[in-house]
Amino acid sequence: MKTTELPFPTSVTLTQNNQARMTINLNTADTLLYIDSLLPNQSYKFTATATKNNQQLTTNEVLATTLDTTSHNFTWQTFTFGQHSSSVLYDVAIINENNIWAVGEIYMNDSLGQPDPIAYNAVHWDGSEWKVKKIDVHFRGSLITPPLEGVFAFSSTDIWFVGSLPIHGDGTNWVMYDLRTTVDPNLSLSKAWGTSSSNIYFVGRNGSIAHYQNGIWKKIESGTTSIINDIWGIVTENNEAIAYCPVSSFWIPGDKKLLSIKGNSVDSIPWTFNRLLYSVWTPSERVIYICGGGIFERRNNQWKEINITSVAVNRVRGNYLNDIFVAGDFGFVAHFNGLTWKIEEYDFNSGFGGLSVMENLTAVVGQR
Repeated sequence: MKTTELPFPTSVTLTQNNQARMTINLNTADTLLYIDSLLPNQSYKFTATATKNNQQLTTNEVLATTLDTTSHNFTWQTFTFGQHSSSVLYDVAIINENNIWAVGEIYMNDSLGQPDPIAYNAVHWDGSEWKVKKIDVHFRGSLITPPLEGVFAFSSTDIWFVGSLPIHGDGTNWVMYDLRTTVDPNLSLSKAWGTSSSNIYFVGRNGSIAHYQNGIWKKIESGTTSIINDIWGIVTENNEAIAYCPVSSFWIPGDKKLLSIKGNSVDSIPWTFNRLLYSVWTPSERVIYICGGGIFERRNNQWKEINITSVAVNRVRGNYLNDIFVAGDFGFVAHFNGLTWKIEEYDFNSGFGGLSVMENLTAVVGQR
């Protein structure tokens, strides 16, 4: 709400569908109003009324229609990979329905039927079948198949993998950036997020944050030595990129916090729970979802817990506020449709740690 004519402080009455909804005490000329009780797929009319010099002033009527709920009805397909040892997938990225990459450790037999001790590090969906892949890169004079933990893709020919160090490629050819030689010897990275391949962030162990912008690599000081487990961000209405990073470790005592990155500066967002933070997703500055030792939502600068499971929840991703998925231990997968949460899977023989959502397609990866 913006005003140019009222003295401060002043009292304003907000009317919703011709009924008084709330009275607000204004102290500034620009105020954000937050209403959390509106129903899905409904139209509302709002006006605001105030008094100045014994004269009633009323704003123009504002019309708003809320988002509809999305469907809880899904058809799931299960694919398994690996022929020996214990295979696992850590992360997944959907480019489109005919192009999906997942990364991890996949143990296959060689051409003689014997166990190959060198794990394949990726699987790729081409629209008709999954194929296991070895993403090989040159590293300090040797051709290696590095373990991969993260994947983030902008297009079919613009893909980033993370295997302690960043790897960029076009789907066929790959280049590893040896940041431990060129930037900092202690960097150890596992996940990525960015707005383009000219502005992308990488996070990981020991509080590691690296930023690649317009051909230049930089280390960003995070203020923590704990594990940064995930990264996700948005581009604001002012065309400013903000990335959020959950910090905590199950194995090592240390920080439990949520970092925010703008440019090359790091700040933290107040975290009021003594719970682990494993993943973050956000569609806007006003709403943030965290999962780890539970599921948490931040609206209007206030956190609340969403109590739908007691298992560890390892990843959260979504399309928008009415289409959000979470996945975790014991095969836990749940969906929020804008009004209700529904548990989609609960397989005690599985554990999920990677999740990608794009329009009507969702991919969940882990270990079984």
